[in-house]
Amino acid sequence: MRDDPESIRELDARPLVPRTLGYLRLMGPGYMQSAMTLGGGTAFAAIFAGAAFGYQLLWVAPVAMLLGVIVLAAVAHQTLSTGQNPFQAMKRHAGPVFAYGWAFSGIFSSIIWQFAQYALASAMLVAIAGRYGWDVPSWVMGLFALAWCVTVAMLYDLTPRLVRSYETIIKAMVWFIIACFGFVVIKTGIPHPGDLLTGMVPFRIPGENQGVLGSTLVVSGLAAAVGANMVFVYPYTLRKRGWGREHRRLARLDLTFGMFVPYVIAASLMLIASASVFYYGDPGLFTGKKIAPWTAAEVLAAPDRLGPVAGLWVFGLGIVAMALSSITMQMLCSGFALCEMMGWKAEGPRYRMGMLLPGIGVLGSVFWNDVRLWLAVPTNVVCGFLLPLAYIGFIRLQRKREYLGDDMPRGMLGALWLVGMIASTLVLVGFLTWFAARNIPAYLEQVF
Repeated sequence: MRDDPESIRELDARPLVPRTLGYLRLMGPGYMQSAMTLGGGTAFAAIFAGAAFGYQLLWVAPVAMLLGVIVLAAVAHQTLSTGQNPFQAMKRHAGPVFAYGWAFSGIFSSIIWQFAQYALASAMLVAIAGRYGWDVPSWVMGLFALAWCVTVAMLYDLTPRLVRSYETIIKAMVWFIIACFGFVVIKTGIPHPGDLLTGMVPFRIPGENQGVLGSTLVVSGLAAAVGANMVFVYPYTLRKRGWGREHRRLARLDLTFGMFVPYVIAASLMLIASASVFYYGDPGLFTGKKIAPWTAAEVLAAPDRLGPVAGLWVFGLGIVAMALSSITMQMLCSGFALCEMMGWKAEGPRYRMGMLLPGIGVLGSVFWNDVRLWLAVPTNVVCGFLLPLAYIGFIRLQRKREYLGDDMPRGMLGALWLVGMIASTLVLVGFLTWFAARNIPAYLEQVF
């Protein structure tokens, strides 16, 4: 199935079911967003949430992603309706402050997050190797992860055919992640299924468990679901795919089934697995901020739980896939953002140089030990503060008639859409402000 304009118009003329099935085969950019957000930040937030509070924070992942999808749907509508360069449109119609702040936050958040991603991937690979008597230094595994991610990311810059090949790799990694954690949940079971419904009630925030604050994990989860770098790279992946006005409905379905659904399933499965083993299984195994994904893997690998194959390999490789897929997407974001800020074309050596900027994060495989890996959670929070500026910029664009013309959403749907964007921004800003007022003094004491 092709995604050229003529084929899309033919697909639009079909009845609902075959049209939707046809759209599902064409999805791609939404999966790339899933791959970007299913990384170390999501893994740590979900594992800590399940271990510390059981199913009480199940609501965070769907709520956080829903808020992000509302804004990203507007980004897709604007980009596909106008066909304009997103950065230049932001600069002209919303203002240079929003444009450069958006681009800078995309690069900065990508660099910050990669320290946690490389630490996560290398530590899990070391744990798997150690299980079989191979003593491999963490930095070696970090370099292996770097080489893999650079190779995969470079595919995206070569030809349109390789863009689709890259998307195919990303789709496979996303569903591999889901399959791994689905298998883990099947093996661990769900000790208290009734608590699942309670955990889906929004905005219920637990207190503290061994130094882990419920408020910290809520804000971390909200920030990990949709980051500033995701908001930056998304419209460029749409343009790179060659999508235009005819693809607007496809883009909305892509966000729903390629981004929202896989993310919520994967994050929920991680939380449920962690809760089943730690919170409901053996609370004594939870050691507060010292817990790490490889600790969970070793716990799961015990003979009386999942055993070494399911516990270490399935869970461990699921975590590695999360980190690697996220790293490659963050590299793309950095490349696009640097080129836009400098006025370069997003191709060739300069673009590749921008992609390699976050590679400094490989130092995370050297310097972050099991205690410092808790810093992945506050890393989410720090990056969360970079996101509202981008949201406000797109809210401004959504109401610019000189930018959108007749495509500016009007009527009840347009008003609800705008209210949703504003609500998404206010919820994020509100949680960040509330968190900062309550926790920054204690936070600084913990870090320093």
